[in-house]
Amino acid sequence: MRRVLDWLAATARAEVSLQDADGTLVAGSGLTLDATLVADLCSGRIASAAWEGEGRHLRLVRIAHPTRTCVLAVSREAPYDRHTSDVVTHSAQVIELLLTAHETTEAGHRLQRATSDLRLAILQLLMVEDTVAARRVAAGLWPGLLDADTACVYVVECEPGRRELLLEECLDTTREDALVVRCPAVDGHLIVVSPREAISDALRVLVGRHADTFLGGSVRQSLARTATAYAQAVSALAVARFRADKTAVYAERTHPERLMDPAALRVWSARVLRPLDALAHHTRAELLATTRLGLEFTAVNTAKILGVSRNTVRARMERVETMLGVDFDDVTARAVVHLALHTQINLQDARTGIAADGHTPGLAHLLAGPALGAWARELLGRLDLDSRNVRRTVRTWIAAGGNAERAAQSLGVHAQTVREHVRSAEPVLERQLLAAGTDLYEVALAHLAVGDLERPRLSGE
Repeated sequence: MRRVLDWLAATARAEVSLQDADGTLVAGSGLTLDATLVADLCSGRIASAAWEGEGRHLRLVRIAHPTRTCVLAVSREAPYDRHTSDVVTHSAQVIELLLTAHETTEAGHRLQRATSDLRLAILQLLMVEDTVAARRVAAGLWPGLLDADTACVYVVECEPGRRELLLEECLDTTREDALVVRCPAVDGHLIVVSPREAISDALRVLVGRHADTFLGGSVRQSLARTATAYAQAVSALAVARFRADKTAVYAERTHPERLMDPAALRVWSARVLRPLDALAHHTRAELLATTRLGLEFTAVNTAKILGVSRNTVRARMERVETMLGVDFDDVTARAVVHLALHTQINLQDARTGIAADGHTPGLAHLLAGPALGAWARELLGRLDLDSRNVRRTVRTWIAAGGNAERAAQSLGVHAQTVREHVRSAEPVLERQLLAAGTDLYEVALAHLAVGDLERPRLSGE
């Protein structure tokens, strides 16, 4: 628009102004125009006007537009000849086309932003287990996308500056077979949710075409477990960065809860979470979903994923802490609540507090199983081969709430030494420890199972 007006000004040897009905300057120079004349033009009473006086010759042309009418004003010292008049008329036509094109482009951008916001809203509903609402929202634009009971979650990682390009490619690749969302927490991540098996191969091909781009995928989960699947995809992404094909799927390994008596674990979990049962259903679901994510990620990232403030995340988790009688600064307490939460979502058919044999098991009973004990001893025993006594450092660090400075004071070493020991334990244990989440909680449960750490106290125990 500015270039057209500049060209018109140079060709007609004039001052050129484009204003809307309110007198707001759209482009060009700020000519002073008669308000009544401008109003007549904008209302459609006249299409153009000419005025001469004070050594100036002024032409006004109405620019019709669907959303707003503008007035093109051209003021010059010399009288208008036929050629100059035609230049003004044709320029007005070009400006009208440019305004329409600009409005169409803006409408397209607004539609893209609205669609992007809608995709994010669907993901956030899935993250808090509101699958019914997620399906309703998705049905309008992507019919059938979430009709399946299960889906896989993928995370594509690239340079933040290239994410928009990759997003467009990803949308073209997956078409309407996947929910593709800009990750609200990490600038270089795209989150893809799809029930279709073929999406995995399509994403692998996509990642293979781009350097420094990686793909992590979850195992198939129910839609209600989208948050769990997302955590799995992020975990797999850490592995993908070291693989030649730059892709990885979350590896199912032996998890401690699978080594516990399932009936006893179900009963124990229901009893631990029972204080939350008195809440309204939607409030309970909101608190549980926030706490599950809050135990996996930082409060800031959890807030971004859920679309709420970090203060809201902290307030919800503090409420859960109070109701369950735990302290989330204690890693073992976080691990135990994490165990109960994931048992609850895996075994949603149980709300009874008495086992079939009438026994009400406690955490000590669950941790005393021979299978769990053997697993814990094997896992932690891997650290015994390190002559630096890394196992003691990891145990002390967990007992200190994952705080390197406090652990260092207890051990009489430097905090950096503690961090180096913990970091060196990660490949040995095949688990991420410094990033709080499922891996850390499994190691904490292993310490509880062998008696190396004191069991946390819960009000439901």
